[in-house]
Amino acid sequence: MIFQEAVRNSPQLSGPPIRIEFRPELTTWRGKLLSKEDRGQPIHATSFLPQRLIVFESELLKDWSELSRILVHELFHFAWVRLGNPLRFSYEELLQSEWKSRARGELGWSAEWRKAKLSHLDVETRSRKWRAYVVESFCDTAAFLYSDCRQHPEFTLRNRWRNRRIQWMAAIFSARPVFI
Repeated sequence: MIFQEAVRNSPQLSGPPIRIEFRPELTTWRGKLLSKEDRGQPIHATSFLPQRLIVFESELLKDWSELSRILVHELFHFAWVRLGNPLRFSYEELLQSEWKSRARGELGWSAEWRKAKLSHLDVETRSRKWRAYVVESFCDTAAFLYSDCRQHPEFTLRNRWRNRRIQWMAAIFSARPVFI
């Protein structure tokens, strides 16, 4: 029930159930998820798509707005893999347009730090780094639009670019459910 409330602003979500777990002090280290260990990069959550599992940092239970934002972000990882290549390429083209125009900022840290590490060669060759950025940008954009979080210091993308992403999402998700 708590999660239905957290995604109340989202388009209709459709798909098999996704398990949710909470663990304290989440970090990632050498490709593994750790809890309560003194190593690795702290994270809020991660998704395991084949297992249909999302693991959240338990501190998020104390911050409704942030939990909503992170939940929507993680759910849209499931949506991305079911979106289909034409729509994924369409979103990628939107980001390539932003890149060519030197748009700065993002709608979440997970996309922001990846964007900062990109080179022109990454964009031109559609490198693994570029594709990871595209996915995170998609999920951060969905979280910006569909979560209960209305303001956040990570929302740094200028309105011009935000509006283009809003239009893209509306065109895709206003007439059909989001398959997760």
